[in-house]
Amino acid sequence: MTDATQQSLSNTLTLTIPHDLGGLRLDVALQRMLPDHSRSRLQAWIKSGLVTVDKLPSTSKTKVWGGEQVIVNVQVKPETYAFTAEDIPLDIVYEDEDILVVNKPAGMVVHPAAGNWSGTLLNALLFHAPSLKDVPRAGIVHRLDKDTSGLLVVAKNLAAQTNLVRQLQARTVKREYRAIVWGQIWRNGVVDQPLGRDPRSRTKMAINRMGKPAITRYEVLERFSVQTYMRCNLETGRTHQIRVHMQHLKAPLVGDPVYGYRGIVPIRAMTQTLRDEVSQFSRQALHAIKLGLLHPATNEFMEWQIELADDMKALLEAMRHEDVRDDDEEEFELSMEPYLSDEDYEDEDDDFEDDDLDADDGDLELDEEE
Repeated sequence: MTDATQQSLSNTLTLTIPHDLGGLRLDVALQRMLPDHSRSRLQAWIKSGLVTVDKLPSTSKTKVWGGEQVIVNVQVKPETYAFTAEDIPLDIVYEDEDILVVNKPAGMVVHPAAGNWSGTLLNALLFHAPSLKDVPRAGIVHRLDKDTSGLLVVAKNLAAQTNLVRQLQARTVKREYRAIVWGQIWRNGVVDQPLGRDPRSRTKMAINRMGKPAITRYEVLERFSVQTYMRCNLETGRTHQIRVHMQHLKAPLVGDPVYGYRGIVPIRAMTQTLRDEVSQFSRQALHAIKLGLLHPATNEFMEWQIELADDMKALLEAMRHEDVRDDDEEEFELSMEPYLSDEDYEDEDDDFEDDDLDADDGDLELDEEE
């Protein structure tokens, strides 16, 4: 949350208790004077010290008799500012009158939701292009997880947004990701497993026979003693698709706090340089590196590719300098015990309605695709 937004989340009211409310409790008197706020909310402000009577703190049960000066620091709900423009730098890869392609950094939430009402990509877009206020969701047609970096396309007008949504639904948008996973993947392949809510945790996704079709194609780019560097291409864009499909292969993403495995780091099999990089890597190692689509106005196929994220570059470089494992060294095997951590993803959802999940590895599409 920016400083300006933080300051705007409260404002001060100075009131004088009228004599016809004399004899009432403070919370009751304030509720009658401020009918737009519930009594329970006023009680919470009083308890938090946000209300003073004649410059002194009080309780909800304090009796007022009329004539007292009451100062109320009104706390505005943070979601009120969800669609506020914020001066947040954007790494813009391409922009014209119809679309904008941005390289989203890891750690940035795409769309405001519970726990992340400001500082999002949407807030940044509204500052960069104020006309986006007239486009649903400021032109956002798909998302990336908060800690997934890489390319996103944004529509700058209604016609472009409709066109892009249709392309996403038709699965004609080309999306390539780079991933670093634990374990050794020996051949290229495809995971064709439907995804749905994890029946044991609403904030997670899982292989679910009653879920939506999900297809991820993967290719081995480099193989190391305990990790594999991969290319992943999405045919569908479900919430957390790559992360869950890699878990299904028993090759979870390095750094994934939700779909990884506990006790997985094979310290003895790594150089000190690699140990240091792994210990400092605090997000899932997933990067949307390439995006291709038909331009909504010209129908021309356009494609963008960016560099691998710096933190993944550093991790990959450390992996390339691993010591060769001795033949008599114990073989590394994955532990199947899940992480204790079950991070509550704020932002992302099915059909843009349910904000229990953070966005997906691939995309969060308006209709069929998330």
